[in-house]
Amino acid sequence: MPTLRQLEYLVAVADIRHFGRAAERVHVTQPTLSEQLKTLEQRLGVQLVERSRSNVVVTPLGFEVVEIARRMLRDAQRIQDVTGYAGSAMSGVVRLGLPSTIGPYLLPRVAPQLHAVYPQLKLYVREELPHVLPRELAEGRHDVIVAPLPVTQNGLKEAVLFEEPLYLAVPLDHALAGRDSISAQDLEGVDLLALGPGHQLRDLVVNLAAESGANIRFDYEGTSLDTLREMMATGLGVSLMPGLYVRSVVSKDPRFKTFDVGRRGLKRSIGMLWRKTKTPQPNFEQLASLFRETVANEFAEPRAGS
Repeated sequence: MPTLRQLEYLVAVADIRHFGRAAERVHVTQPTLSEQLKTLEQRLGVQLVERSRSNVVVTPLGFEVVEIARRMLRDAQRIQDVTGYAGSAMSGVVRLGLPSTIGPYLLPRVAPQLHAVYPQLKLYVREELPHVLPRELAEGRHDVIVAPLPVTQNGLKEAVLFEEPLYLAVPLDHALAGRDSISAQDLEGVDLLALGPGHQLRDLVVNLAAESGANIRFDYEGTSLDTLREMMATGLGVSLMPGLYVRSVVSKDPRFKTFDVGRRGLKRSIGMLWRKTKTPQPNFEQLASLFRETVANEFAEPRAGS
C-alpha cells in the first residue's frame, strides 16, 4: 500500500509539473522525491508520471490516482484535526458557536491573540440564535459556545467571560439626543426597536419597555444589529445596543449618541460553556481566560453620551 508521504509527493508533482520545485514544496531533496515516486509506481505496478529533462507529464491513470490521493490526504488531515486535542490541550479543530450580536465584534480581536498563543488550534465558527446554542451544544453540534447568561441547559460547564454594558443608541435628530443623561422614566412613550424572537437582547428591550412605559415597535423588528441601527437612523425609534457593538460600530457612526440608562446602567453577562464529559477535549478554561483577557485589554467601555 502507498504511504501518505508518497501520495503527498505525487500530488506535488502533479500540481507543479517539476521535480525540483515539487521537492521544495514538500521539504525534501529532489532525489528523495524521485526515488519515492519510483517506489510508489513499483508498488502499484503502473506508471503514474512520464519523466523527461524538460517536462513532467501525468499519465491518464496517474490523474485518477492523483484525485484519489487528494481525497486521502484531506481525510487524513481531517482525522488529525478532529483528534488533535486528544494529545495536546489546545490543538486541532474546535467548533465554536456564538450569537451574531457577539461574534463579528469579538472574534476579530480574539482570533489573532488566539492564533499567537495556540498556533495549532483551529476555530470552526457558526453563528446561531442565543436560545438555540445551549441545546445544540448539548447535542454535540458545537464543542464550545459563547452565549448570554444564565443558561439553564443541564450537563454544561460555564465560565463568565465579561459583563457587557448595554447602551441606549439615539439618533442625533431625536428629541432625547439633547439630554445629558437618560433614566428609564425618560423613555415613557418613546418608540423602542428590538431584534426578532430568539435574541436575548429582544427580551432586555421588552423588559425595559415594561419598566419605563416605552412603546415596543414589534412591527419593525430588526434581523441584525446593523439593520436595527439603520432603521433607527430613519427615525423609527431608539434601541439598546450591546457594548461590543457600540465600541466597534456605533461609536464611529456620527449619526448617533449613546447613553447609559440610569445611574448604574444596564448590563448582560456573557459566558463560555462546554459539555461535562470524560472524553478528551481542549482545556476550555484556558480558552475562556484568553477571551476574558482580550476583552479586558481591547474593549474599554465607550463613554456614554458620546
